[in-house]
Amino acid sequence: MEENSKEGLLEDQIIEMPLLVYVSREKSTSQFHHFKAGAVNVLLRVSAMLTNSPYILMLDCDMYCNDPTSARQAMCFHFDPEMSPSLAFVQFPQAFRDISENDIYDSEVRSAYTILWPGLDGLKGPVLSGTNFYIKREALCCHSIKKGHFAHSLYSRELKDSFGPSNEFIKSLRQDYKKPNLNDNGEASNMLLEEAKVLASCSYEDHTKWGKEVGFLYDSVAEDFLTGFVMQCKGWISSYVAPSSSSRPQFLGTSTTNLNDLLTQGTRWGSGLVDVALSRFSPLFYGSSRTSFLHSMGYAELSLFPLLYCLPLWCFATIPPLYLLNGIPLYPEVSDPYFSIFLFIFLSSLSKHLHEVVVTGRPIRKWINEQRIWMIKSVTCHLYGSLDAILKKFDLRKASFLTTNKVADNEQIKLYRGGKFDFRTSTIFVAPLVTVMLVNLASIVGGVYRIMFMGTDWRKMFGQVLLSFYIIVMNYVVIEGMVLRKDKGRIPLYVNVLSIVFSLIFLSLGSIIISN
Repeated sequence: MEENSKEGLLEDQIIEMPLLVYVSREKSTSQFHHFKAGAVNVLLRVSAMLTNSPYILMLDCDMYCNDPTSARQAMCFHFDPEMSPSLAFVQFPQAFRDISENDIYDSEVRSAYTILWPGLDGLKGPVLSGTNFYIKREALCCHSIKKGHFAHSLYSRELKDSFGPSNEFIKSLRQDYKKPNLNDNGEASNMLLEEAKVLASCSYEDHTKWGKEVGFLYDSVAEDFLTGFVMQCKGWISSYVAPSSSSRPQFLGTSTTNLNDLLTQGTRWGSGLVDVALSRFSPLFYGSSRTSFLHSMGYAELSLFPLLYCLPLWCFATIPPLYLLNGIPLYPEVSDPYFSIFLFIFLSSLSKHLHEVVVTGRPIRKWINEQRIWMIKSVTCHLYGSLDAILKKFDLRKASFLTTNKVADNEQIKLYRGGKFDFRTSTIFVAPLVTVMLVNLASIVGGVYRIMFMGTDWRKMFGQVLLSFYIIVMNYVVIEGMVLRKDKGRIPLYVNVLSIVFSLIFLSLGSIIISN
């Protein structure tokens, strides 16, 4: 890396290049080694032996630093005398260089980084987001460490139980630790190399508190969310630093630009978040006695939103249309004063979302895209993620880690840039979308027929007609993919046929149940 020789240079003229080390966790068929939390804990231990830096920058493999001053911005918080003693990490937002102007999949995750994280910043700070944060080693290594904790004997059972059998690693946790000189090619360097291999082994964490009370926690696939929450419940705080819309993003990366990756990622996130909600660290119970009510409710909403979105959305997408098809009103008629309550709730919810989109500088088209993708996710990946977490809770399914594809496909990018959905994904994702659309199309046709030719009072059915009409209009891309498109991203014919069968079965069984 240094082309020029150091010979002839004075000592103060010699520039030391930073040490760059690649660390890989040991791969073992008898041990779990695919999960991110375990890999991060290995990096935490090995880096303690090599540099023992008090602050760590964490990035995902598809993110990079776009503004070197982000370190200085983070250190302004970490070195603040009032904030520093309790500050665990400084979180930056994620920004993506591959987002199109239309952004049909809401790949920028606007609501999280412009609404939710700034809101949590007013409490104990934002969620640990897995990437783009500068974290204090002390906070990550020992969530609730107290001063003087390492005054005990180096060989005490308490320290061994927490941090494992490595004496050298335990030494690195002391405030007076002096790391060996890495430029020494002698005994010290060899010792560090051998110790690093021990610390990177899959079996190092056996019978210790790693993943339970030390490092990133293993109770969920959403290890970043869980670890940050437990930190904050134990007294740590975080801070959020977001650039203005005209400023240079501190970090840039790639996001999901096709439906398959979006829903796969959403399933993993949903499963991880509901995992936390159903675990011993549930914000509703674990956080209620350890942090403020608002803070615990903020985390509870985030951990439960996949479950709390999929259930109502499936009900709204199927029950009112089914009753509309059978001519049974569910809502008050238009002339009834109570109807205004339903209409107010519906319109105020849409208006609130629209206001948030406009306030954050996005066009109305963004509001439409977010409404659509919210409905699509709720009836697919939020449902599957919630079911996955529930099955794992009852030991009916083993934990899995579905990674998001990081490789761009030119044809998928072309469809994304053109504002067209790419429906080349699993049938379990596409079939529910088509089935819901067919149920609503059939119900609105049947409902209108009843109103026009069978004497049904339109004022009693207006609410259900409006709801089905809204679902159809907002998700017209599904109808387009079913019958209008001819490109490779269209919905396959066999999926349409399968969905027709599902919708007929649902409508038939539903009608029988209603009539009885």
